[in-house]
Amino acid sequence: MSTDTQNSQAPAAMAPLSVATRPGAAAAGPDAVAGPAAPLLRAESVTLSYDGVPAVHEVSTHLHPGRITVLMGPNGSGKSTLLRALAGLHPTQSGHLALGDRPLAAHRPRELAQRLALLAQQRPVPSGFTVRDVVEFGRHPHRSRLTGHDPAGREVVESALEATTLTDLADRTVETLSGGQLQRVWLASCLAQDPEVMLLDEPTNHLDLRHQVELLRLVRRLARERGLAVGLVLHDLQHAAALADEVILLEEGRVVAAGPPAAVMTSARLTRTYQVPVQAVTDPRSGTVRIETLTLLDEVEDLPALSL
Repeated sequence: MSTDTQNSQAPAAMAPLSVATRPGAAAAGPDAVAGPAAPLLRAESVTLSYDGVPAVHEVSTHLHPGRITVLMGPNGSGKSTLLRALAGLHPTQSGHLALGDRPLAAHRPRELAQRLALLAQQRPVPSGFTVRDVVEFGRHPHRSRLTGHDPAGREVVESALEATTLTDLADRTVETLSGGQLQRVWLASCLAQDPEVMLLDEPTNHLDLRHQVELLRLVRRLARERGLAVGLVLHDLQHAAALADEVILLEEGRVVAAGPPAAVMTSARLTRTYQVPVQAVTDPRSGTVRIETLTLLDEVEDLPALSL
């Protein structure tokens, strides 16, 4: 398998992964009056279950244009279940989901796919298809059912390839790509849907540190430049702190806290939720949260028993 540095266009220059340049944030300072735009995707008091067992309890969240909401919490806390419900792929037991000014369930599948894209955790690698072929899959909801005609398709696909720095790899078959390159292909396919909302379930899974950071910088840049409302599941606390405009911390399907990273990601709250000592330090000037200490388990005394 090839590496991301072979035959690949260099990623576009982007600011360091920090909160200072995040898109869509409310204006700061004594004269600030502007806030985030009206939400595109809303969940109000949503309860979800798996096989009759409650998995998410009365969770509410709003996804705004140009802003990034990160779902975080221990394994089994309901993050992926909630994300799938936001994508219309998991039924609600109670509560309300809305996309724009209409209930999510009122959108036909084709219409929903034109407005919302989901990058799932696991996707099979299609054999024999080029990068361009896979990105073009994202245009399916926009094509004429009778003729397959898609007037904007070529331009949108080229734009998606360029945004994800895949133009030089467009004619490569996807099975020859590295993990980082392949994840960018799936992201480009989502972009080709030309959505208003993008949902990503652990998009940095199986990527090394460099490619994790590159992918998250790309997600942030796309939110800023295209005004996408982004919701994603992340496990890495530092990445969540640096990327998110809003963090939703979940435990056992319930919201522990929600809000800006500096307000949610406190040492006491993270230590209690993850049952591991975590030190979170907030820069008082920038509001940036730094996860400075994560003590190894074998160095911890009086650690609460973990269910393995």
